[in-house]
Amino acid sequence: MIVQLIIRRLAISLVILLAISVLVFGATLLLPGDPALAILGQQATPERIQALHEQMHLDDPAWSRYLSWLGGLFTGDLGTSVASGQPVAELVGERARASVVLMIAAALISVPAGIALGIWSALRRGRTVDSAITGISLVLAALPEFVIGIALVALFATTVFSILPAVTMAPPGTQPWDFPAQLILPIAVLVLVVTPYIARMMRATMLEVLDSGYVEMARLKGVPERRVILRHALPHAIGPVAQVVAIQLAWMAGGVVVVEYLFRYPGLGQALIDAVNYRDVQVVQAVTMIVAVIYIVVNLLADIVGILANPKLRTGGDR
Repeated sequence: MIVQLIIRRLAISLVILLAISVLVFGATLLLPGDPALAILGQQATPERIQALHEQMHLDDPAWSRYLSWLGGLFTGDLGTSVASGQPVAELVGERARASVVLMIAAALISVPAGIALGIWSALRRGRTVDSAITGISLVLAALPEFVIGIALVALFATTVFSILPAVTMAPPGTQPWDFPAQLILPIAVLVLVVTPYIARMMRATMLEVLDSGYVEMARLKGVPERRVILRHALPHAIGPVAQVVAIQLAWMAGGVVVVEYLFRYPGLGQALIDAVNYRDVQVVQAVTMIVAVIYIVVNLLADIVGILANPKLRTGGDR
């Protein structure tokens, strides 16, 4: 039963990814203006424009260009960036590693912190700690990431404390993680945006589970409170929370664009903005598909976690 559900989710994810590829390619075709003219700028001549058209296969039929591009996605041949002359796979690969480091670091902090805060708040419902966590998480959830980022820059990178760098300035030939201090503020923004949603959902789900009959029965049998939480309440509460975690981690793949632009972080977000400015269509397509793949994979993993965490599916109780 579980294997069938996972295979079904995987098949649906592949279909969605194929549909996204059609939308991404179609959206780039609808961009106004001539990409060759936008790239060449003042150096554009009819001969150079025609040569760039041939290089980018702009005069080929749309369906032929799509199939060629789709085949490149499967083989890893993403073409060449017309703005830098660098292979797109190499250019995007460097930026993707930088973004993945940022997202993984933020996820490793925000997910456990959100779950722990949600459980702690639920166990102290109605108390001062519960009210404080609920109020702070509500305020943070209402603030856009760029507002939180600007606030952190003003607090820690200007005249207030001035203890952290406001932007990422990695010298050529180095990686952003070679300078850990430059990662603190971008990671902090992502953590402060993601954690409140996880904490609020964990609190709500945990309260519902704690009021359930099987938890009350375990307490009446004299089971220690710690075992009640870890063995009876938490497994039933973690399934719905996994969906929220997936949504937030998937958001992080897109929200990192704003954060990277704010802190000049050399990741996928900055690459996407540069590619749009230079009309580097192949880089735009590649980065957009990478973000889409991250969305799909994260949600697929969340579905799998939800299925495995469901006691009925795990034990075959629905048969």
